[in-house]
Amino acid sequence: MTFHTGMENMTRESRPLTKTATSSDNTVSGTTFPAAGIQSVNGGGKGMAAAAGLRAMDNSLSHAISSACDWLIGQQKPDGHWVGPVASNASMEAEWCLALWFLGLEDHPLRPRLGKALLEMQREDGSWGTYYGAGNGDINATVESYAALRSLGYPADDPAISRAATWIASKGGLKNIRVFTRYWLALIGEWPWEKTPNLPPEVIWFPNNFVFSIYNFAQWARATLVPLAILSARRPARPLRPQDRLDALFPGGRANFDYELPARGERDLWGRFFRTTDRGLHWLQSRFLKRNTLREAAIRHMLEWIIRHQDADGGWGGIQPPWVYGLMALHGEDYQFHHPVMAKALSALNDPGWRHDRGDASWIQATNSPVWDTMLAIMALHDADGETRFTPEMEKALGWLLDRQVRVKGDWSIKLPDVEPGGWAFEYANDRYPDTDDTAVALIALSSCRNREEWKKRGVEEAISRGVNWLIGMQSECGGWGAFDKDNNRSILSKIPFCDFGEALDPPSVDVTAHVLEAFGILGLPRHMPTIQRALAYIRAEQEPDGPWFGRWGVNYLYGTGAVLPALAAIGEDMTQPYITKACDWLVAHQQENGGWGESCASYMELSMVGRGVTTPSQTAWALMGLIAANRPQDYGAIARGCRYLIDLQQPDGSWDEKEFTGTGFPGYGVGQTIKLDDPALSKRLQQGAELSRAFMLRYDLYRQFFPIMALSRASRLMKLEK
Repeated sequence: MTFHTGMENMTRESRPLTKTATSSDNTVSGTTFPAAGIQSVNGGGKGMAAAAGLRAMDNSLSHAISSACDWLIGQQKPDGHWVGPVASNASMEAEWCLALWFLGLEDHPLRPRLGKALLEMQREDGSWGTYYGAGNGDINATVESYAALRSLGYPADDPAISRAATWIASKGGLKNIRVFTRYWLALIGEWPWEKTPNLPPEVIWFPNNFVFSIYNFAQWARATLVPLAILSARRPARPLRPQDRLDALFPGGRANFDYELPARGERDLWGRFFRTTDRGLHWLQSRFLKRNTLREAAIRHMLEWIIRHQDADGGWGGIQPPWVYGLMALHGEDYQFHHPVMAKALSALNDPGWRHDRGDASWIQATNSPVWDTMLAIMALHDADGETRFTPEMEKALGWLLDRQVRVKGDWSIKLPDVEPGGWAFEYANDRYPDTDDTAVALIALSSCRNREEWKKRGVEEAISRGVNWLIGMQSECGGWGAFDKDNNRSILSKIPFCDFGEALDPPSVDVTAHVLEAFGILGLPRHMPTIQRALAYIRAEQEPDGPWFGRWGVNYLYGTGAVLPALAAIGEDMTQPYITKACDWLVAHQQENGGWGESCASYMELSMVGRGVTTPSQTAWALMGLIAANRPQDYGAIARGCRYLIDLQQPDGSWDEKEFTGTGFPGYGVGQTIKLDDPALSKRLQQGAELSRAFMLRYDLYRQFFPIMALSRASRLMKLEK
């Protein structure tokens, strides 16, 4: 979820931002600031020749931009927003299929459609993968998909089933499946609950300043942990029919299977301590805690938390895991399907915002991205137009976005009770969890209309001020921003057995921090503000020795570097400094022969794949936007080749195709931030390789359109500036 602008300040007037002076000079609301500018570097020799190359494709650029914008406008929804499908992996469909079985809804009409989707996604070798083009399948997605198809009645000798079973056996069977897959097998009677990590519901009472408070877990982990704790305490199961059981996955028999969690190469006392504690908690639960009064009170408290956190569309937290586990937890506590909370949650399965149908198959998305997509569409169209023509489409989109500002307090306020709300969330309905990334890009999008009287009357300036102040309050101590919480970086939590999935923490990341900085620069906040200076220091400290920056929310170093360079330009950084030169040199060095850029999801585990992979429109655009923001004459040739790649790749209808996953949910590191990939024990410790079994990768369908429009538009503007 991230976006970069940077060329805007080359053509836009300074934007006033009201502010009231404070001792830290960090709160917005009363005087005016001049906008930061971007230097235009003129060069001779090769730079002039390359600029001529850019000018030579003037007509091609104009046509590509125009047709791309026409296509994008054609995708706008009647109320003004944009939204594209968000693709992830087969675990989404498999888990919903199993959840409906667990709920006693085995005849639900969605189940066979989910099964068809699973069969469409199965790889030739019988496995299911975590991202398009992955070299290897994923044991967890494959086991869950296998179980889901068996629950639908697919026999053991069905070709798809037998191929999956053979593949699972070839990878060592069930021994190395993750914690979440173990929970799913327990829910259908195929795994002993006492051999899953224990989640005591009493954690709901831990004080907020205690290290193991639920509010020290990342938003997504917290919202998932609460319903799972109820299920872990109750240990419910609805076994599969005898003929559908997963006997083939226990070739030596269940009695002889080793259900223990595999060692992850823990070399520290904490890892061993938590494993020992987990066994102790299971012992206590078996003997004393099943119907203990204190435990019952904790479960009631958790149920209240779940109900209070339900989103308006019926889900929880704007993502799949809390939604699916929340339904099952409530069902286990005798909430009937006609109960308003249950009915709303189940009805969301028919909501086109969550569900995507094709033929006789259906996919349930891991999340939905209308707010994110809409602000990126606004920015793309604004980039294409230079100074926005306020067409009916743009007016409608800006109004829709302005109305989505979250003005109620969410979980973030537990640690920041004195900060007023003012952020934006990613999804249709997720008021509990606005995020800093969306908020930064919303501010950039709304900046285009802030000087128009009709928008001032609609409160755009107040919305911007609220958003800025909320972001300032959310800045972490290190100077960066996490996505959903401030200082969410208690690394000890990642050592808990439950936390063997993607990321349990939400520490600051460079890409989010860059977008916040960029928004502040475009809005005209002064460079000397402590907030900006601390953020700049954080970004500089996070740069890799060879020049790029890590991408937490997009793949990967192309994303991080493509975010940082426009942000630095936006705040008026001297773009000729050596550290920026090093970043630009890295981008140019990774341009491929066809003129494009690409980076595989495998780059999160393999050093050899950093900056390398199949070229894609979105990643090419990120690299171009970084180079354009730096505006080095020696890069004009690379920029021209990148633009030619995009122009040649464009479809006749003005769109681009992109199958590769360029969005990141979780890299799978556990700690939520970059780690050293040269650690020889890394794969064993994380229990994943380039297949990214612990990770969660995404493909945002409209990335293929937004970012090429931005890149080509900025290249066109650069060309005009250099004439």
